Amino acid sequence: MKVAAIKGFSDILPGEVESWQFVEEKAREVFALYNFSEIRIPVLEKTELFSRSLGETTDIVEKEMYTFVDRDAMGTMLPPGPGTIRGSSLTLRPEGTAGVVRAYVESEMYKIEAVRKLFYLGPMFRREKPQKGRLRQFYQIGAEVLGRGDPFADAELLLLLRDLFEMVGLDGLTLELNSLGCVACRPRYREDLLSFLGERGKKLCGNCQRRMGRNPMRVLDCKEEVCSQLTGGAPSILGFLCESCEDHFGTVKQLLGETGLEFKLNPRMVRGLDYYCRTAFEWTSPRLGSQNAVAAGGRYDGLVEELGGPPTPGVGFAMGMERLVLLLAMKESKKAARPAIYLVWVGATARVWAFSAAHRLRRAGFSVEIEGEAKSLKSQMRRADKMGAQFVLIVGDEELSSGKGILRNMDSKEQFPVSLDRIEKEIAARLETNTD
Repeated sequence: MKVAAIKGFSDILPGEVESWQFVEEKAREVFALYNFSEIRIPVLEKTELFSRSLGETTDIVEKEMYTFVDRDAMGTMLPPGPGTIRGSSLTLRPEGTAGVVRAYVESEMYKIEAVRKLFYLGPMFRREKPQKGRLRQFYQIGAEVLGRGDPFADAELLLLLRDLFEMVGLDGLTLELNSLGCVACRPRYREDLLSFLGERGKKLCGNCQRRMGRNPMRVLDCKEEVCSQLTGGAPSILGFLCESCEDHFGTVKQLLGETGLEFKLNPRMVRGLDYYCRTAFEWTSPRLGSQNAVAAGGRYDGLVEELGGPPTPGVGFAMGMERLVLLLAMKESKKAARPAIYLVWVGATARVWAFSAAHRLRRAGFSVEIEGEAKSLKSQMRRADKMGAQFVLIVGDEELSSGKGILRNMDSKEQFPVSLDRIEKEIAARLETNTD
């Protein structure tokens, strides 16, 4: 019986994974330039972490989290009863920020150095409808700046993302920018927005009607067509910002302008998670259709305190690997890795010699492929060609006796004699002059 992968969980196969490695490599280079350190957080956390940080009215917490009860003696999440399994409620991480902040608080990083610039890479899990570039297990690259509340940190993150997109060769992206205000100015906006919604609220979708009482700004984030039409003339939060938020947002815009980073204001952009405040942003691409966000994030100045730490401002972003790789594939595809040397042997004596030689070549830094079973010269050459080997080194009893092997350039089809006692140097010289 054939066992298929779970719906929404996808393999990343050879030929595809090279693009992922390329993006990850460039991301590490950019993070190093901006003095970020890598952090690796668990994929499994207590459910409470996400319900507290993301907000109980968010789609993620209400409908999308993979949550289960762990069988442990200390759990108190479920009331006792006949047949009840007592245990702690655990969740596969749906996003990375909450876990990074939890680690920052739990390890008391702030006592050593209050300002931390951290990045992470890895899988996240949400039970959404699988679509192209949007899976139930999806991968993100993210970054968090903790301990800095100044607008320069916001602008620096946006410049970091621009530099990363340029390094991987991605263009045509649009930066959309908004401010979500703070606890000082949002109440006035909330009151005005509720007044605007008024009778319209009864015509909104069920989700929006349910959320209006707790966070009416989320109505602006709804993708239902009827809700978009009904809220088309909604007041903009940009007209309600307090002086502090106005100054902060103005400085972010000024810094981006001075560094040549173009953006457009989108006052309807509301981040889907409750912990955001002030600066919010998305990088979008028209080539992705309705799910067009490549990277998104913003400021979350109260999250560290909410999760048990001292008052600590923060700002960060997350970038979807699937969508980024999809955009890169639209431009050009990365070639699968190919061996530098395919070692072809003919005869039992040559087989033993070739096995040892392959090991020497690998230790010298060359990627080498070699057959284990006895196959004809023609069969081995055919496989070397199929694998895209740059060179083939042919060795048989005659070559061993003369001390000279045959090195074949698989691109140009030229052949050269090489000394078997110095093959590392001769192959290195040939590879250096070979044009891929």
